[in-house]
Amino acid sequence: MESRAKAMGHGIHPMLIVFPLGLLATSVIFDILYLITDRTGFQISAAYTIAAGVLGGLLAALFGMIDWKAIPAGTRAKRVGAAHGLGNVVVVLLFGISWLLRLNAENWEPPAAALVLSFVGIVLSGVTAWLGGELVERLGIGVSADAGVNAPSSLAR
Repeated sequence: MESRAKAMGHGIHPMLIVFPLGLLATSVIFDILYLITDRTGFQISAAYTIAAGVLGGLLAALFGMIDWKAIPAGTRAKRVGAAHGLGNVVVVLLFGISWLLRLNAENWEPPAAALVLSFVGIVLSGVTAWLGGELVERLGIGVSADAGVNAPSSLAR
């Protein structure tokens, strides 16, 4: 089943998800660096990358929903897609709340609850990323019917 929302022959959702996933993972790295070094700047960087990651996640979710709606009802793919999407909504909520907890702190210093939410969020994002891989690699969602090792470029049409 091919993606419904495409740009230049490729699904938009898989193109977009790298940004929120990378940004949110980077925010956790900045938090860990802040905890290790106590250097001002890492917690501010974490807050900004969370904000960008949450916004990017919302945009990716829009295109993911378009593709999910096209999956036939009653299939394993529909169930896995629902778990993938709902899990990612929880990830975005966890990071969003983490960001809000930092908002009123001096220099964006994260309270313990903000760190816990981010760390839980990044672990859950690993689970939802695996579910996304299951959708594509095992269930063929988002894969062109013309796919193959010698398929012509999607721009050649």
